[in-house]
Amino acid sequence: MKTEPTLILSEEDIKIKIKRIALQILETCLEDESIVIAGIEKNGATLATLISEEIKKISDQTIVPVRVKLDKKNPLQSIEVSLESSAYENKSLILIDDVLNTGSTLMFAAKHFLEVPLKQFKTAVLVDRNHKNYPIKADFKGISLSTSLNERVEVNFESPARAELV
Repeated sequence: MKTEPTLILSEEDIKIKIKRIALQILETCLEDESIVIAGIEKNGATLATLISEEIKKISDQTIVPVRVKLDKKNPLQSIEVSLESSAYENKSLILIDDVLNTGSTLMFAAKHFLEVPLKQFKTAVLVDRNHKNYPIKADFKGISLSTSLNERVEVNFESPARAELV
């Protein structure tokens, strides 16, 4: 028996969470001239863009956008990054994805960035499901959600934006 998705975040809720995450990032990177915002494709990159736009509204700090592409089903394959590593070396870097489930996607993307000396490294997610199999946490999160392993969280940034438990 298939059940209807349960709305966990409305479009307005998501906007509020994004603004709060942006403020937390700014607070953490207050002394930095620029902040590297790395979004994991596809939804993580969309969330990273929305957070970057929010930061730009309230700060003069330069935002350096980075797109991270990896095969989520086989994260040991090569990771593609839209920026040379020298561009984020010794800078504060925030790695962003939409949902933190087991932690594998965030962990393998983090491994790539941690091979370069950084000023600081933080992670941000919209939804933290608390099912981590890897030793990684979200430094900034919109919502923590306890779910069963059978459930899925889907984030849709199309209008109206929403996050649902499926």
